[in-house]
Amino acid sequence: MQTTVSSQYFMELEDKYGAHNYHPLPVVLSKGEGVFVWDTEGKKYYDFLSAYSAVNQGHCHPKIVQALMNQATELTLTSRAFYNDVLGVYEKYITDLLGYDKVLPMNTGVEAVETALKLCRKWAYEVKGIEENQAKIIFVEGNFHGRTMGVISASTDPDSYGGYGPLMPGYEVIPYNDLTALEEALKRENGNVAGFIVEPIQGEAGVFVPSDGYLKGAYDLCKKYGALFIADEVQTGLARTGKMLCCEHEDVHPDILILGKALSGGVLPVSAVLANDEIMLSIKPGQHGSTYGGNPLACKVAIAALEVLVDEKLSENAEYLGEILRRELKAIPSNLITEVRGKGLLNAIVINSSEDSKLGWEICLKLRDNGLLAKPTHGNKIRFAPPLVMTEEQLYECVDIIRKTILEF
Repeated sequence: MQTTVSSQYFMELEDKYGAHNYHPLPVVLSKGEGVFVWDTEGKKYYDFLSAYSAVNQGHCHPKIVQALMNQATELTLTSRAFYNDVLGVYEKYITDLLGYDKVLPMNTGVEAVETALKLCRKWAYEVKGIEENQAKIIFVEGNFHGRTMGVISASTDPDSYGGYGPLMPGYEVIPYNDLTALEEALKRENGNVAGFIVEPIQGEAGVFVPSDGYLKGAYDLCKKYGALFIADEVQTGLARTGKMLCCEHEDVHPDILILGKALSGGVLPVSAVLANDEIMLSIKPGQHGSTYGGNPLACKVAIAALEVLVDEKLSENAEYLGEILRRELKAIPSNLITEVRGKGLLNAIVINSSEDSKLGWEICLKLRDNGLLAKPTHGNKIRFAPPLVMTEEQLYECVDIIRKTILEF
């Protein structure tokens, strides 16, 4: 674990040779196992971010890593120019598990979002019969679907879209958690709405949980007006919120489902778009693709990652521990915390300061010093999202660290 090279050396390397498009917490990690990570000096931390919910199964889960190693010595990539002996097995497994006819495999989360948007528009023209170039897609304020041009064109965060124009047309952005606004938009576009895309919980916005009934109400409105309900579950899906999919909390089965992050347990980029035949078969050969999408290595890893979620009952663990975490956070005797919110093990505290305050950052630095890694978003919100393999005893240790840190302020 020990090394003669300091953390400062690695931070200076990134600063000198890397693009300055991130502002990491000043800690340099060199090892991960389960709920723990270690820095280059050998200090051990609880990981309370889980790579933005990519390592739901814990760092370097042995079953997932073994699947990677086994397949890596056999076949890693064929492209989709040929069949391979793993892709179909994976496609059957994930569609059976989640209840869809078809899956379209991609790599990163934002690629899956782009794929879903293309699929939605293609369906609108091929099946719904919208006039060419008239299909609209409705987004919500505060959304975060990734960083491509197609996605930032619907962002309401100036840091995401500023300086990248002209932006893509054909989008309408309405308030989040507002069914009246959604119905008005569906009516206003006079049948030209292809779909409505939403995060069941807005993670980057600070774990903004909508009102009970919002997802079901939005789904019903989409059915009423003939639009597709698209759920971006890249961060909320795969057991994170106490259900395999966050939409299951309201018994909603999205028309198009987007997955990523924990689909590989953090081992390599794997994402997926799922839909039934009426929608998925709108895209024909040559109309969309990815060289790496559906590669044998990713498919073996994804099967193992999904099996871990099921076999280790990580949805149930997230539900159980999440209740404890929110209860304990609310009991911290400090007016520094103005709100605790979340579902399962996707949670956040809102700090009693403005969004441009550095207080959230300073709290995360102190949490780091005390052995727990978290990161603020929008200045005054701190996400708490540990790996789902965490035990109750470990969770209480983390609560003690958070309580101690908050009270130090």
